[in-house]
Amino acid sequence: MVNDCCLLRRNGLRIIRILTGCATAGSHIILVKTGSIATLSIPDHKEVARGTLRGLIRAADMLVDDFNIAAGKVL
Repeated sequence: MVNDCCLLRRNGLRIIRILTGCATAGSHIILVKTGSIATLSIPDHKEVARGTLRGLIRAADMLVDDFNIAAGKVL
């Protein structure tokens, strides 16, 4: 498991770009996976708290290391 210190704070739209490769606007962005009843609600705040971000990454079925690698590839 990776420490929270390795998880950089990100704003909501940046998290969307990392997780999906696209961007949108609004106070919260709701992602829905086709064929699934689960949704992912990402707050569009200036900075999303580390604990919230870790929960979003976990809910997206992603590892923190993979998220950080993807974050380096997204502008």
